[in-house]
Amino acid sequence: MSLETVRAFFADKAPDITVIELATSTATVAEAAAGHGVAPAQIAKTLSIRIGDQVALVVTRGDARLDNRKAKAVFGGKVRMLDLGEVESLTGHPVGGVCPFGLAAPLPVYCDISLQAFDEVFPAAGSTNSAVRIPPDRMAELTGAAWVDVCQEPG
Repeated sequence: MSLETVRAFFADKAPDITVIELATSTATVAEAAAGHGVAPAQIAKTLSIRIGDQVALVVTRGDARLDNRKAKAVFGGKVRMLDLGEVESLTGHPVGGVCPFGLAAPLPVYCDISLQAFDEVFPAAGSTNSAVRIPPDRMAELTGAAWVDVCQEPG
């Protein structure tokens, strides 16, 4: 019921934001961009990472890639992606629908500065066919995210 936890999150914290559900999959950046009619860069993808025993989420622009050197410097250790099986159990969201909203348990959230290039971004909303349209600064504010520089320059 991940989509429901995201709806509850917005009903409580930002009732002006509506969850958008599409009839088609938005599980990948390319599918989400096509479905919402925006450039892949404007899709806000959420990476589930582990640094030692700590799990965190990093939200980046859709065409960005994590820079291991920058991430290690920011997070103080080697960063690895969670296994597919860990993602849903730790976030409460299925792969392709992971977002920083309505999490199963509190996790640290970070937003990469690459998102600041856009007035609005489209992060997933807890399912493989849902998203929200939100300014990056508001997303960071609502999730208590810290801004970091952990991605390679796109392109």
